[in-house]
Amino acid sequence: MLKNLFKPRPGARIGDELYALAVNQARNVGFYTRLGVADRIDARFELYTLHVLLLVLRLRDENTPQGQDTAQALFDVYVSALDHALREEGVGDVAVGKKMRKLGEALYGRMAAYEKPLRDADEGGLVEALARNVYAEAVAEHAPDLARYALTTRAALATQRFNDVLARPAWSEV
Repeated sequence: MLKNLFKPRPGARIGDELYALAVNQARNVGFYTRLGVADRIDARFELYTLHVLLLVLRLRDENTPQGQDTAQALFDVYVSALDHALREEGVGDVAVGKKMRKLGEALYGRMAAYEKPLRDADEGGLVEALARNVYAEAVAEHAPDLARYALTTRAALATQRFNDVLARPAWSEV
């Protein structure tokens, strides 16, 4: 029994690896130079959330216990990374709970705002959500380009085999 307690959990490791892949793509300079995303912490949070959601949706679409578990591992790592980022910013233990609650609400709000348009391939709905959240505007010049990127990525991920998604997600060109 104790042997299992100290054994590395493969789900956590794959969550870490997928999170790193999502963050790496969200840091693509093209988002900031070509698509006009502001290089601010809130805009980066939006891009991280979008990329994590794209992967979570693809993993859930696998409709297997492995897909569900992997999606949950990725989500758990993302939430843990948000907590860690707050602590690195010097937020004290007492305030972390309140800040994490607000971040959690923002995270779930974004995922809800993006999930339906992504699932329905609703470019207009996604443009509105991205303009409001990523660009902090009602109408944003580059929101349609970002929406097309997200929808194209969603389609590309859907054609990939599960293990290929885990190794190298088919992100679209920015």
